[in-house]
Amino acid sequence: MSFSYVGKAVRLKRILKDGKAVVFAFDHGVEHGPKDFPPEHIDPKVILKKVVDAGVDAVMMLPGMASLTHDVWANRAALIVKITGKTNLRPEEQRLLQSSFGYVEDAVALGADAVAATVYWGSPFEDSMLSLWFAIREAAERYGLPCLQLSYPRGPAIKNMYDVEVVRYGVRAAVESGADLIKTYYTGSRESFAEVVKVAAGVPVLMSGGSLREKPVEFLQDVKNVMDAGARGVVVGRNVFQSKNPVGMVKAIMAIVHESREPEEVARLVE
Repeated sequence: MSFSYVGKAVRLKRILKDGKAVVFAFDHGVEHGPKDFPPEHIDPKVILKKVVDAGVDAVMMLPGMASLTHDVWANRAALIVKITGKTNLRPEEQRLLQSSFGYVEDAVALGADAVAATVYWGSPFEDSMLSLWFAIREAAERYGLPCLQLSYPRGPAIKNMYDVEVVRYGVRAAVESGADLIKTYYTGSRESFAEVVKVAAGVPVLMSGGSLREKPVEFLQDVKNVMDAGARGVVVGRNVFQSKNPVGMVKAIMAIVHESREPEEVARLVE
């Protein structure tokens, strides 16, 4: 008898405590480089402490960073260990490939509640990433670890990766490849994102936070739209750690996700 389904259920509940979650994404140091971080947040523990103190549900980071900062997040926020990555130092023609950045066993050793991996659907390297994804999923299954897929449609044939039909396609592919949670792009409106959620067939969908919005209330409106569309939460990085008030931003996002508050109402927390 396999007990893995019990482990998955227990760990998913730690992330989606009330069925919803705000996840702080912290893999940008590899994906984009140190330039993404304001000077006051170059020390990872500084921003992580602010975010964890603000009550974020979970943090997502690579194994090395999780080890370095365990005294900040341990027993205070759920941990999602991302075990694929890529740098922007590699040749441009290879930037649509995610490589192994650790192992499921690393996530287990760190006390993780889930593992995460990116698949660039439509990439010339789609096959390599799928092979890696299935190896991760098979190993995670043995340990009862849920798998979050960062389902990102990117490739030479994709003209607009935020187009609702493109995003829906990526989400359907994530479902069919066995994802337990799906992170994907915002399609620009509540109505269009509702179509994305429908395709997920009950698998929890989390919005990717993306680049910093000029006005915090604009990002908060995006969060409200996806929640109204049936999303189960957001995975946000730059709109928090590049914010002038990251603590206030986390609290505002949490209020929308968990309490269905209005963006204009909670925007004052960021001011």
